[in-house]
Amino acid sequence: MKTNKKIKILMAAAEAAPLVKVGGLSDVVGSLPKALNKLGCDIRIIMPKYDRVDIVEYGLEKMFSKKIKVGDKTDQITVWQTKKAISGAIVYLIESQGFDGSRVYNEDNNAGRFIFFSTLCLEALPAIGFKPDIVHCHDFHVAFILPLMKTGKYEYLKEARTLYTIHNLKYQGKTEPEILNTADLARDSLVSLAEDAADGDINFMVQGIINSDAVNTVSPTYAQEIMTKEQGAGLERVIRANKEKLSGIINGLDLNFFNPAKDKHISHQYSPETINKKVHNKIDLQRMLGLPESKKIALVGFISRLFWQKGIDLIDEDVIRNSNCQFVFLGSGHEEYENHLKKLESKYPDKVSANIMFDAGLAQKIYAGSDIFLMPSRFEPCGLGQMISMRYGTIVVARATGGIKDTVDSNTGFLFNSLSSKSLTQALKKALDVYYNDSKKWLKLQNNCLKKDFSWEGSAKEYLKLYKKILSSKR
Repeated sequence: MKTNKKIKILMAAAEAAPLVKVGGLSDVVGSLPKALNKLGCDIRIIMPKYDRVDIVEYGLEKMFSKKIKVGDKTDQITVWQTKKAISGAIVYLIESQGFDGSRVYNEDNNAGRFIFFSTLCLEALPAIGFKPDIVHCHDFHVAFILPLMKTGKYEYLKEARTLYTIHNLKYQGKTEPEILNTADLARDSLVSLAEDAADGDINFMVQGIINSDAVNTVSPTYAQEIMTKEQGAGLERVIRANKEKLSGIINGLDLNFFNPAKDKHISHQYSPETINKKVHNKIDLQRMLGLPESKKIALVGFISRLFWQKGIDLIDEDVIRNSNCQFVFLGSGHEEYENHLKKLESKYPDKVSANIMFDAGLAQKIYAGSDIFLMPSRFEPCGLGQMISMRYGTIVVARATGGIKDTVDSNTGFLFNSLSSKSLTQALKKALDVYYNDSKKWLKLQNNCLKKDFSWEGSAKEYLKLYKKILSSKR
């Protein structure tokens, strides 16, 4: 197929910012299309119409309503569209009687909801009138679009090629084989389904990997890591079997939002030329959180969901006690990690501020006011924290894994490999030694961070190369 024409791309996902935001997936789906549009691509996004989506705020227009038969059930759907929500892209939102739109994710029946939604996407597309060159599916929720396209039922898409993006391999959509009935499928509908069901379950992500023309993850290092037993989350054999079509592309940042020169959440804006103003944000943050105010003492920030993946347990009492600095934590999640941080604050009130919540404004203040940003992650498919902190001239101390390894080096931070408190402490001590004893080197590190380019433009160019490679390859 010739690839010098405008490439038509349909992105399918469970969420897209600003319409619906739960996790990092929404940031990618809401930002990447803007950059791809600037490169000449025709981008459409298809996602569920949740109850929380404001019709007026986002300028939703009703395209059509129709009845669709899925298996032995008939469903009434309404398709909405908006050109206002995401610059450079048309977003289609499917409202359905059979899809519960009261919540984005429902722990009890995510698999059933999203396999049904995947079917609705394919049934609605001919009426929408968009015939994509590439169908780009994000994460397990919409992975079943790919095997459904392989059944031959959807002639409208027989020429379309496919890309499957893994944002986090941990969340796979593993469920019972009976779920296939929801999409009018059976175990023998495809070889991939029969083989998958042989062990007693169906794995959405496995179906996405096997049935796509290409697979990518959100960083090159993570693409390599998921082929190992340690990081493969039980799918390493499937991934290795499909390694020829696997690649990694690092995510970008919204540079307009994450901009210390314009950030309205911080009291003292700054740029590489006025980096000396950054310290005033630290004083403001210390005062706000009740920590001793000092320009001289180093402030270490940590912003994250409080889950096992993030390595919170590595930040133990030895790390706090043996580090000459203050710590500010922001996040919520599992109770054991929340309690862990609260205990550290209780025992070291002059050194630790534990903020068990999520506050977007406070997050910006921490990025700007911290001298060091801590990320002891067990694994990190891409990671945004390290890129955001560097955008604010904040030096990174982190474990060398996934996207962290692809974005942080000795010019912008201090990495450690071993998953231990001792290794974390050693890396932090190295950073603190430079902070306290070599101001010239510290300033250079800050400027290196501020000059890093994490724009979506670079990521979009890599996706465009991948799209063209997919379209030019033989089936």
